[in-house]
Amino acid sequence: MNNEWLVLFFILGAVFVGLVPVFSGIVAPKSFNPQKFDPYECGVPTEGVTWLQFNVGYYLFAILFLIFDVETVLVFPWAVVMKEVGMTAFVEIVIFFFILGLGLLYAWKKHALIWE
Repeated sequence: MNNEWLVLFFILGAVFVGLVPVFSGIVAPKSFNPQKFDPYECGVPTEGVTWLQFNVGYYLFAILFLIFDVETVLVFPWAVVMKEVGMTAFVEIVIFFFILGLGLLYAWKKHALIWE
């Protein structure tokens, strides 16, 4: 009996996820005003060329910040429960640091650690 409810739940969930965008496309108001398709920044009209390339260093710096910020946030709770959980917690943190190391290796390879 429980398996049938679980299958019904997933089917209804899939139907709901599929029907919501269709229903929204039918009911939502549409506007084809040309001004709608103009690029803008904070409501200020643009002047000149709007397609500019940004230095990839900014994005790599943000990725590095996220890597080490997430590491700091997650290592403290791990350290608190490490004694209670045991070897499982140790294996999980090794995997976590491995993934972080891959991110650091990527940043090193892209020379994101050299600030110019």
